[in-house]
Amino acid sequence: MAWLSRLMPDEYVASIYEIDLDALWRRGIRLILTDLDNTLVPWNHPDVPSELTAWLRDVHARGFHVCILSNNGEDRVGSFSKLCGVPAVSAAGKPKSRGFLEALRRFQMPPEAAAMVGDQLFTDIQGAKRLGLYAILVLPQNPVEWWGTKISRMAERVVLRRLEARGLRRPEPAADRRRFDD
Repeated sequence: MAWLSRLMPDEYVASIYEIDLDALWRRGIRLILTDLDNTLVPWNHPDVPSELTAWLRDVHARGFHVCILSNNGEDRVGSFSKLCGVPAVSAAGKPKSRGFLEALRRFQMPPEAAAMVGDQLFTDIQGAKRLGLYAILVLPQNPVEWWGTKISRMAERVVLRRLEARGLRRPEPAADRRRFDD
């Protein structure tokens, strides 16, 4: 089942705040690409939480570059990008390579120096694995999602069970994890 290996993340963590940045640096990762909705903030959440601002400040202080890579449109992604001061590629077309390659070119990084962080197997993880990026799956921040994502989550649950049978360990959500209002 080679197709399953294209969906197996390199790491699976509860949230971006649990990513071991020191370990990424030791791996040679210098660019963190991250999905926006349900990875950094809940779907369509307009504000940048203070804990995200602090995390981004820490990531930059350690020497990483960060770029938002989202399938959402320019209005949503561009406004959030400006608020948090992080460059972005909108309408990325994940899992297709175009958006990933645009981000890599922008930062002049080879795929092996980049990690993709996202909450979806079929877009974030599959696209990253296709190009040889380090792939980090996070638990979705909120059950409220775009209707198309809700449909893909049904198939994703089946695949996650198969990946778990091959050794993937689902993280427990942090007890103190911040919850957002719908």
